[in-house]
Amino acid sequence: MEPHIGPMNPTALPAWLLRSVVAAAMLASLPLVAGAAEAVFPIGSRIGLAPPPAMKPATSFPGFEDNQSRVFVRLVALPGAAYAEIERTMTSEALKKQGMTVEKREPMVLVNTKGILAVVRQDTTGGRIRKWLLVAPVGDVTALVSLETPFPVPGSYPDALIRTTLTSLAARPTVPPDEQLTLVPFRLGDISGMRLVRVVPGVAVQLTDGPKDALDATEQPHMVIAASAGGPDPRDRDQFARNAMSGLPPFKELRITSSEPMRLGGQPGYEVRAEAKDQSGAAVDIVQWLRFGTGAYLRIVGIAPKERWAESFTRFRAVRDGLEPR
Repeated sequence: MEPHIGPMNPTALPAWLLRSVVAAAMLASLPLVAGAAEAVFPIGSRIGLAPPPAMKPATSFPGFEDNQSRVFVRLVALPGAAYAEIERTMTSEALKKQGMTVEKREPMVLVNTKGILAVVRQDTTGGRIRKWLLVAPVGDVTALVSLETPFPVPGSYPDALIRTTLTSLAARPTVPPDEQLTLVPFRLGDISGMRLVRVVPGVAVQLTDGPKDALDATEQPHMVIAASAGGPDPRDRDQFARNAMSGLPPFKELRITSSEPMRLGGQPGYEVRAEAKDQSGAAVDIVQWLRFGTGAYLRIVGIAPKERWAESFTRFRAVRDGLEPR
């Protein structure tokens, strides 16, 4: 039987679980760090647990794996409010529609909380497997755990060991910013005193200087750095850079004031500057830098109120100049 070590497929999880996988799929191939008590947390993950002794950090999904025994633990964190819907919809009938034979569905008591455990069998292209599916509110998140083994279950994974593993589920309050920044394919040598708002693993980082997180809060500076595959033909970079400006938050009277090629980090790049008004009519200035590499490019966007532009632009450039590929 081939282990399920790649991206989850539609037969591997019930439909209500598939929606959560997208946010976690980019956390593959990561080392782990120790968390509180016995729990171990994948880098960038709010949830973790104490894996069985034979299990090691997974290399292609957030969780743990024992490749010799073909046993895997996958972890997904959702907002806390998701638990009520999952509790209502994760019925034996719903799991059966996903090709799973439910052996049991029961409450599971954890430390300071209680979740739902479903033990199921499923026939896959790689053979029959058994899964322990645990859903539980832990802290302010909803934790989804899928522990899967071959069927019959290897003797080194008795039911008592599996239940001990599942009941060690824990959540940590936050993920440290430095840890979150390891999830993107570029290094930020200098964030110029700005605050990390969010990280999209494998893709993007948002920074700001102010209490609000939304990009349309234009009374404070914002910066977004995103990596994308592909890029334009060198002859089309000007039009490509101008078109990219259309992906910004909705502004009124947006006007490009300059557009020119430049070198960024020793690579070809493009700078576009613009001015606009936000939805309240306040004036903002915008800069966009594109840095082109082989088969990929970085897009760096800075937005700030006009009265703070000179200071903000200096800080934006410091962040830009500190970027390096990982």
